[in-house]
Amino acid sequence: MSLAGKVALVTGGSRGIGFAIAHALVTRGASVAISGTNASRLDEAARALGAAAEGTEVLGVAADVRDPAAVDRLVARVVERFGGLDALVNNAGVGRFGPVAELSIDDWQTVIGTNLSGVFYCCRAALPHMRRKGAGWIVNISSLAGKNPFPDGAAYCASKAALNAFSEALMQEVRHDGVRVAYVLPGSVSTEFGGSARQRADWKLQPEDVAEAVVDLMAHPSRSLPSRVELRPARPPKK
Repeated sequence: MSLAGKVALVTGGSRGIGFAIAHALVTRGASVAISGTNASRLDEAARALGAAAEGTEVLGVAADVRDPAAVDRLVARVVERFGGLDALVNNAGVGRFGPVAELSIDDWQTVIGTNLSGVFYCCRAALPHMRRKGAGWIVNISSLAGKNPFPDGAAYCASKAALNAFSEALMQEVRHDGVRVAYVLPGSVSTEFGGSARQRADWKLQPEDVAEAVVDLMAHPSRSLPSRVELRPARPPKK
């Protein structure tokens, strides 16, 4: 599948799942912008992505999705640089874990602000550009934790459950504008999400598996709308 001529924005695109999605997009010919909060890491990722697909433009923009003004500037810069926006992948996410009685207010606000409000801000900023074109894709990276809550994960699980509902509602709002909305719910993925390399394991999904699901969605003809994808490791450890 070629995405030549398409413009995509991937939030949280400097590492992990976001980087893998951005890589899949650029290698299929899309012009890609990635965002994150670490400017040096973004620059490094943008260089790596540009090297992976010679002749494809990659833009790195430092922006905190929890800040609606920063999101507006991010989307405006992408549109100014590339002339439009065809796909938004809301991947930026954080996890703060612990019992509710011990979870700090700051941890709660960080999780909800990034995983839920940040998606709202990005969608709100991107939609006018997609509606003007009469076409577009919004793919929200959720988690199976949004439907399978677990102890010490109240904030994270709540943010992803709310993201699922948000995605379903938005999908119904904009489908007649030519904008398709989908959300992907991965299970265990081998990344350093949460800051621990101990999360890695051979049986887990790889970031590239999630990226493949995202680009597969975008390959569907305009008449079809696969709006929800659940992605699990094929052979997790037996209990």
